[in-house]
Amino acid sequence: MRVVVLGSGVIGTSVAYYLARSGHEVTVVDRQPGAGLETSFANAGEVSPGYSSPWAGPGVPLKAIKWLLMHHRPLVVKPSLDPALWRWMLKMLGNCTQAAYAVNKSRMVRLAEYSRDCLRALRDETGIQYDDRAQGTLQLFRTQKQMDATAQDIEILKQYGVPFEVLDRAGFVNIEPGLAETQHKFVGALRLPGDETGDCFKFTQSLAIMAQLLGAQFRYNVDIQGLDFAGDRITGVRTAAGVLRADRYVVALGSYSPKLLKPLGLDVPVYPVKGFSITVPITDASASPESTVMDETHKVAVTRLGDRIRVGGTAQLSGFDLNLYEARRRTLEFVVSDLFPRGGDVSRAEFWTGLRPMTPDGTPIVGATPYGNLMLSTGHGTLGWTMAAGTGRVMADLISGREPEISMEGLGIERYSRGRATPARLQTAGSNA
Repeated sequence: MRVVVLGSGVIGTSVAYYLARSGHEVTVVDRQPGAGLETSFANAGEVSPGYSSPWAGPGVPLKAIKWLLMHHRPLVVKPSLDPALWRWMLKMLGNCTQAAYAVNKSRMVRLAEYSRDCLRALRDETGIQYDDRAQGTLQLFRTQKQMDATAQDIEILKQYGVPFEVLDRAGFVNIEPGLAETQHKFVGALRLPGDETGDCFKFTQSLAIMAQLLGAQFRYNVDIQGLDFAGDRITGVRTAAGVLRADRYVVALGSYSPKLLKPLGLDVPVYPVKGFSITVPITDASASPESTVMDETHKVAVTRLGDRIRVGGTAQLSGFDLNLYEARRRTLEFVVSDLFPRGGDVSRAEFWTGLRPMTPDGTPIVGATPYGNLMLSTGHGTLGWTMAAGTGRVMADLISGREPEISMEGLGIERYSRGRATPARLQTAGSNA
C-alpha cells in the first residue's frame, strides 16, 4: 500500500518506520531539510510514561493564577485575540475536573506505557543509539502540600501497574547523588523507575535512516500546501513540488495540523504551547543528574544526555511565535543551578524553543477520521518523545488491517465530534479544498 506521511518529527518518522517495516511503500514529506528539526530537536529528553498526565486537572485554574505571578513562572500567557486560543482554553477548563482527569490520564498512560515497551523492543532489535538511559524519573517536591497531592496520581499508577517509589531526602539522594548539596530544599520525591531518557533528535535522525533502508522515501525542503478530496476520500497532497497521491495519508504535523485539516471540515483542537530548553555541557559528572529530575514547583525537567544536561520547561501561550525570551532562559538557568550548582557550565548553554502540539484534554489524537483514507497522529503535547514508538506501531497496525495491541478507545478525533463529524456532513464542503 502507498502511504504518504506528512511531517518528519519523531511522530511522523516513527509512523514511517513501522509502516516501512510492515512492507508499505512510504513517502514522508517535510518543509525542513532533515528529520526532527522542529519540536523534536531539543526537548527535555524524557521518555516518561509514569509522568504522563494531562495539564487539565482539579485545582489547575487556581494554580495557573499562582504560576502567572511567580518570578520564575512555569506558565506565560501573551495577550491575544486569537479565537483558537480562547476556544482551546475553554475546552481545557472543561477538563479540569476529577472525573475528566482520571479518564484522560488513564488514556495517556495506556499509550505511553505501550510506547515505552515498543521503544525497548526497537532498541533490542536494531541497536539504535541516542544517549539513552533507563534510570527513571524523579519528581521533586518543595512542599508537603505538593507531595500530598500525588495521591490521585498514585492511585492511577497502581491501577495500571506502573511501578513507583515515594522517597524521603535520603532516598532521593541515594538515587540522585548530585542532589546531596541541595536536598534541604525538598521534602521528598516520587520516583518512577520505569521511565527512561534519551536524545529525541538523535533518535529521530537515526530512525529516519533506518526507515530509508527499509525503502521509505523522505522528501525534505518541500512545502505542504493542502489536501485535495472528493466525497469522503483524500485524493492527493498539494505541495510545492506537485501533487502526491497515495492509498492512505497520515497527518503528523504537530501544531500545524489544524490549519491543514480545517478546509476539510475537521476541527482539530490542537494549540501550539511554546516550550524552551537549554543544553548545558557537564563540568562535574558526580554533581550532575543521573537521569531526569523534575522540579514540581517550576515544572522544569533536568535530564542527563550523554555529556550534556538538557533543561526543559515553561508553557507559553503565544500562538506560533518562535522568538527566544531571556526571561525564559533565566528560569531554566535558575532551576538547573538551584538543583545541581556544580553540574554544568550554564554560561555555555545553548538556548532553544519549540511548539508543543497540545490538546485540551492532554490525550493525543491518533487514528482514523471521517475520511476513509486519512489518519491523524498529532496532539502529543509534551509527550511526543514518550509516545512516539507506540504511536508509530499502532498506526502501522491500523493501516495494515491488524488489531492494535492496545485499546484505541478515547484516542481518536471522535471524542471531540459527539457524532457531528460524519462523512455525509463533510461531503457538503466540496472537493479540492
